[in-house]
Amino acid sequence: MYHKDFFPPPCGLPFYGRERQDAMQAARECRRMSQASIWVLAVFIAVWAGVLDWRFKRIPNWLTVSGLVAGLALNSWLNGWAGLKASLLGAALGLSVLLPFVLLRALGGGDWKLVGALGAILGAGRLVDVLIVAIIVAGVMAAVLVIATGRIRDTLHNIWGMLGSFARMQMPGPEVSLDNPESKRIPFGVSVTIAVALYGAREAWLILGKA
Repeated sequence: MYHKDFFPPPCGLPFYGRERQDAMQAARECRRMSQASIWVLAVFIAVWAGVLDWRFKRIPNWLTVSGLVAGLALNSWLNGWAGLKASLLGAALGLSVLLPFVLLRALGGGDWKLVGALGAILGAGRLVDVLIVAIIVAGVMAAVLVIATGRIRDTLHNIWGMLGSFARMQMPGPEVSLDNPESKRIPFGVSVTIAVALYGAREAWLILGKA
């Protein structure tokens, strides 16, 4: 039977007019817990991947695939079909944006799959924010590495060569790819870990501040 004071249920719990205040508070708590669970999973996967990338210079498939599946499952459980679609969109965005760098051998496959897994966990909007910060962190790390190793001239030469190759619609040479044993690799997985950790800490601060 229809009731004029019936509202959409928060997290699946119906409520009526006289219970509106309590139910809205429950809805806010439910939303807060949903946000927290998403960031907890993202930080867990990112930190694990960052440690492995730093120590062993690789991110295993079992971790990235597990993160992808967990992200799809968590978002589906929290928000149903809408959550699943948002999770798939985030994964597709992460994989498609970084695919050209993988094909150019400028980015490792593990880093690429990590971003896809985080996209499935965080969704497209949050992933874009994380990627922007990760790119900034990677740029700072690269600048420090170049200065510390005294390879400023070689780096500028390689960048100019890459731009020339793109202008001629050609693939860059192996000297600017991961196949070059003399190249200094920036662990992008570590940059992503730092970005996710920063956003996770910010989200925890906001959640605790509203508690």
